[in-house]
Amino acid sequence: MTILYVLLAILMLGVLIMVHEFGHFAMARLCGIAVKEYSVGFGKLLWSRMSRKGTQFSLRLIPLGGYCMFFGDTDDDPNGEMKDDPRNYNRAPVWKRMLTVFSGPLMNALLALVLAIVLMAFHGVTPTTPLLAEVEAGMPAQEAGLEPGDVFVRVGDVELTNATANDVSAAIGAYGGEREIPITVLRDGEELSFSVMPVYSQEYQRPMIGITIQQGYARLPASRVIPEAWNMTAEAAVAIVDALGKMVTTGEGLDQSAGPVGIVSLVAEETSQGGFPVYLNLAVFISINLGLMNLLPIPGLDGSRLIFLAIEGIRRKPVDQRIEAYIHLAGYALLIGLMLFFTFQDIRRLFGA
Repeated sequence: MTILYVLLAILMLGVLIMVHEFGHFAMARLCGIAVKEYSVGFGKLLWSRMSRKGTQFSLRLIPLGGYCMFFGDTDDDPNGEMKDDPRNYNRAPVWKRMLTVFSGPLMNALLALVLAIVLMAFHGVTPTTPLLAEVEAGMPAQEAGLEPGDVFVRVGDVELTNATANDVSAAIGAYGGEREIPITVLRDGEELSFSVMPVYSQEYQRPMIGITIQQGYARLPASRVIPEAWNMTAEAAVAIVDALGKMVTTGEGLDQSAGPVGIVSLVAEETSQGGFPVYLNLAVFISINLGLMNLLPIPGLDGSRLIFLAIEGIRRKPVDQRIEAYIHLAGYALLIGLMLFFTFQDIRRLFGA
């Protein structure tokens, strides 16, 4: 694991969080809610600039986080200057505030879909007919005339167009090793037929013809890029929801959960081995995970804020801000505690403790 891959992992988390907060920011602007600060990272302030609309854009020391702060959302107006301003967060209609809160997770989902489209467009493949990867010298397949690169067309009466490597193995194995196997392949655009008589291998204790079968792959056609990207993101979302459900109900997978340190370590290691396609794949998965996690009804997260807004919409009266603030504060304390716990577990794993 080199410093480059660690930096790429940190960059990924920073971008995913920045996009999440941008969702809040953009929707707030569309809904006429004033944004006090849009911060990339948290902790010590490194750089800031005040916009003409009164928003402070900040860059802070720790890149594994960020936030979007609205006027009126916190106790940031001691003189009451924004109290009656229609741009005050708490003066906005409930539906506008719900849209603003929900847009963070929504942006993570949209980003995941965009990244999946990029992944499928440049690295997506679809299985094609299997082919011969290797033909062992002195074995029946070579003696019959089969060559590496031959594409399987059929074995006996079994058509193998768009089949899998397992389908080819099953078709060959169906002959039982006691009779010749008719194999038709495509070579240089021409169909060729061969008869191969297996020999019994004492080493593997089964009949063999001496070939290695490899699944063929082709680039995804343009018409399938978006559908495959959609399927990828949908399957990832279902898998994450299923894992979260098991974690909450039975505790399954809790010991495998990771904090920021563990995620950075995982992304860096997997990227160093699999390259850019793996990096994009992980970004898709983590982006969806970030969005779904924020929708959990845990105080301090977007899901909790949506619940309070739903209650306000039903009662037509907001929950006492002090009570809500205390609940969110307790949630923040819980989240910080969990982050410290998972970080401790991550460090133990890194050092093999």
